[in-house]
Amino acid sequence: MPKEGRKANLNKLQNTLHEIIYEADTPAGRMFDIVLFICIITSVLLVMLESVKWYQEQYRFWFFIFEWIFTIIFTVEYILRIYCIEKPKKYILSTFGIVDLLAILPAYISLMLPGAIYQQVVVIRALRLLRIFRVFKLTPYLSQSNVIIKSLKASREKIFVFLVFILLVVTVLGSLIYLIEGEVENTGFTSIPESIYWAIVTLTTVGYGDITPQTAFGQFIAAIVMILGYAVIAVPTGIVSSEFIKHSDNMNNTQTCRSCVSEGHDDDAEYCKYCGTILNEEEEE
Repeated sequence: MPKEGRKANLNKLQNTLHEIIYEADTPAGRMFDIVLFICIITSVLLVMLESVKWYQEQYRFWFFIFEWIFTIIFTVEYILRIYCIEKPKKYILSTFGIVDLLAILPAYISLMLPGAIYQQVVVIRALRLLRIFRVFKLTPYLSQSNVIIKSLKASREKIFVFLVFILLVVTVLGSLIYLIEGEVENTGFTSIPESIYWAIVTLTTVGYGDITPQTAFGQFIAAIVMILGYAVIAVPTGIVSSEFIKHSDNMNNTQTCRSCVSEGHDDDAEYCKYCGTILNEEEEE
């Protein structure tokens, strides 16, 4: 076969694999994501069960077998994800790429480490649960997840300013309650950091009760902090909700750029809006 023909067949295979693995607009892509979802959930459940001593003792052999089955499946998937994109480094160094690698590393590490050390590393397998975010590109979850992401991004500056304000408030309140309760015995307000901790716990309405004011003025300050706690909950919720209402989502496809592995393109997009690569590359016959 001529070199050009082999290259065309290779590109065709890569395009097909990319469409199946990275996108969910086709029956094959949706089926791939469903199977991946089942594998992830099952493998994480097995990790959880293996942490129970009785199950570990009774079914150690089967845990070992299924762990390697899922490891091989995830390894093949990881290799194929690298194979079918133009710039593998982009995927390898991405958040999902790192999570995908951590999903398969513990099994291979077990071949090199003693059992005691391996038991401390094996918990990393629970990170496989993060891979479930991949299947959010399946409809009807795609548009809703995009709206949430866009709303959080649009409100991040307001949330940051609000958090800085809260930090200033708890610092002032903590210092104030320390001045009031610091000299009282057995109250727990032994330092300003301890008092700031109390202010955070009270302001967020958690209320552990491990530190409590004893004086009347201290209890008055505590009551004010409790009332302010409702604003702590209401303000960021209102900020995100307003952005959520404003942002209408029009990104309902699952196209993923083969070059930069970016998602979230418009339905009529022909080129990646992040790197300019053509999204639906015509296959050469």
